[in-house]
Amino acid sequence: MFRYRDRQVARAVVRRLKAMGLKLRLMHVCGTHQDTIVRFGLDALLADCGVEVRQGPGCPVCVTTAVEFTEAALLARRGKVLASFGDVLRVPTRWGSLLDLRGKGADVRVVYSIEDAVAVARETAKDVVFFAVGFETTAPSTAATLLPEPPENFSVLCAHRYVPPALHALLSMGEVRLQGLIEPGHVSTVIGLRPYEELSRRYGLPQVVAGFEPLDLLVAVYMLARQAAEGRAEVENEYRRSVRYEGNPKALKALNEVFEPCDVAWRGFPIIPRSGMALRSSFQGRDARRLFEDDLKALPLEREGASKACRCGDVLRGVIEPTECPLFAQSCTPLAPMGPCMVSIEGSCQIQYRYGRVGPGHANLA
Repeated sequence: MFRYRDRQVARAVVRRLKAMGLKLRLMHVCGTHQDTIVRFGLDALLADCGVEVRQGPGCPVCVTTAVEFTEAALLARRGKVLASFGDVLRVPTRWGSLLDLRGKGADVRVVYSIEDAVAVARETAKDVVFFAVGFETTAPSTAATLLPEPPENFSVLCAHRYVPPALHALLSMGEVRLQGLIEPGHVSTVIGLRPYEELSRRYGLPQVVAGFEPLDLLVAVYMLARQAAEGRAEVENEYRRSVRYEGNPKALKALNEVFEPCDVAWRGFPIIPRSGMALRSSFQGRDARRLFEDDLKALPLEREGASKACRCGDVLRGVIEPTECPLFAQSCTPLAPMGPCMVSIEGSCQIQYRYGRVGPGHANLA
């Protein structure tokens, strides 16, 4: 029976890659892919095959800007109930994290889903703001929550983003020469393959949508290597058990009903056109930025992260590896993070720190 952690199959793929004799630099845009690569030592296996894989802007918490975290902090400081996921609440700003604000009396709640935040709104008369962070993977749940009219005291501080425009921006910047992209499986279950096709046409770049098991990634790399060897630049689907060409029509319909594209900055990037999700005018009564505009103007917004020395932005663009940041594992650790890449479980720095002593150089496919 086929297993996704089969040593024999993995070794066969590695042998074929080595036999091709290629030198490739690839990039993926998914924190779960990074976790698999480092946890199972695939980076070392692939390096022996002449393949380097870097993580791009695939951590939604990491790419959320300091301005957006400061907006959330301002609303919490002004008496709103601020709810979001645990990683979001631990990202440092010059004021400290949102959890630090909770320690000073702000009503900040850790939730596991947006439905949990709605439940909080039903139990209190206070204004409840859900800080919505994430890509096309989590945005449908925000849309599905807003469509059926949640409680009147519930609103959303939206920091959702579209992945494909960021890939266009990354490639147009030309900072890192790439020979292929491993596209995220979770995002692709929603958006399908079509949004990636323009990237291959414009930049002549092979792409493969991949799942999250070690063999998924090894096979995806082999598929990219074959495209490179054959001079092809196509969008292929390794993750066929979950991803369809058209994506998820119901989820896409919900996204289109609730959100419209807007220009927004990403951490480490300039403003990327049409890469943000803004609530449509018909949902302005749920838009925390509009509802609490006066509160957000009360104090100047933070324009920088907690430390100018933090190179999280460079990591997100694939310009450096986490270990090349001077703060990594020194003044910046998961217990005392200086930037979001060390906070989020999908962040390159946290993943490298978590598995670094036993990950790279120690393949583990059992």
